[in-house]
Amino acid sequence: MNIVVVGAQWGDEGKGKLIDILSKDVDVIVRYQGGSNAGHTVIVGKEHYVFHLLPSAILRKGKVCVIGNGVVVDPKALLEEIDGLEKRGVRVTPLQLKIAVNAHVVMPYHRVLDGLREKMREHRIGTTGRGIGPCYADKVTRCGIRMVDLLNPRVFRSKLQDNLREKNEYFKKVFGQKGFAFDGIYREYMGYARRLKPYVSDTALYVNGAIDRKKSVLFEGAQGAFLDIDFGTYPFVTSSNTTVGGVASGSGVAPTKLDKIIAAVKAYTTRVGEGPFPTEFDSKMEELIRAKGREFGATTGRARRCGWFDSVLVRYAAIVGGFDELAIMKLDVLDELKEISLCTAYKYKGKTFRDFPHDYEVWCHAKPVYETMPGWQQPTGKVREYRKLPPQARKYIERMQELVGVPIKYISIGSERDEIIVR
Repeated sequence: MNIVVVGAQWGDEGKGKLIDILSKDVDVIVRYQGGSNAGHTVIVGKEHYVFHLLPSAILRKGKVCVIGNGVVVDPKALLEEIDGLEKRGVRVTPLQLKIAVNAHVVMPYHRVLDGLREKMREHRIGTTGRGIGPCYADKVTRCGIRMVDLLNPRVFRSKLQDNLREKNEYFKKVFGQKGFAFDGIYREYMGYARRLKPYVSDTALYVNGAIDRKKSVLFEGAQGAFLDIDFGTYPFVTSSNTTVGGVASGSGVAPTKLDKIIAAVKAYTTRVGEGPFPTEFDSKMEELIRAKGREFGATTGRARRCGWFDSVLVRYAAIVGGFDELAIMKLDVLDELKEISLCTAYKYKGKTFRDFPHDYEVWCHAKPVYETMPGWQQPTGKVREYRKLPPQARKYIERMQELVGVPIKYISIGSERDEIIVR
């Protein structure tokens, strides 16, 4: 079976844990979009791992992890991850990790440009400053450098010279910066090329071949549905397709070969960075949930904004994503609350919106319509069977399922691998 795991909110839904659990029963794991701006956290016993480019399943022996062509690869960040794992006793070999020959490469000028553009804007997007957006922009404007280009010194030299002629003019005339010297970047990236060459191959051929041999594949996305460049809360989004639609273009595997789509969603809502957030808590409640849920970005360490579960968002993500099952993550964070609210609609200028409004003005000023339910006020962390959850917790889960219209299969009640309920 070929499974896709996506996020149904603004990312940080706990996909890393879900992917880690599901990867036990698959052969190949494919990351199909995003860059080192994403972060998946996996906790194994007392060990705490954070992955930015490597698929989370790299910790499982006998699995093949693939970084697909839809990912933009920062070679420095990737090698730091590989080296960091090896220092902890996890060896990453070319048999375990494959990088798409046509994945685009994040360059130093992308990272600098990311920060400079953000500083100039009146309405800031909240970028991580990792150069992801500018790298995707170069990909679309057809001046990007791919892994295959990096591995050919003559092609890389020519493309880098061409890009620096253009980029340095831009840095000087728009930002008043001096630009980049060719020699330093060329030597640095040639060093990366030598180390990464054994991992690089045509991963579209590899993954399709694995499927033809009846191997099972798990596709993992980064971020969440509302950071999707097309369907998210634009412009406060990432620069790739985070929804299931990104799988085909980001891996080279046809949609007809996908068997199941599982979406991860928190029992509440969080987002990092700028942008409207209708269900955001007041400061006191936000501090409480942030502390209990350890809501700090895996990539940047930024404090996440927190709010009530928003069924308008998740229902729209389910329609666009064609979800087969939901995984509710971090239910235990709500254990102590006396009352719990769910957003069922928005109101703006006397009009009720039950579907996600794309109008920027509406989205910025809409007020949530809440339904309030009693909390269960008892710990759920040791529960392993759905029927043994507190009755009010089951009612909350079933109401979420009813509002979203997708069966809830998994319920996470802690950060450890075994702290999960399968319905």
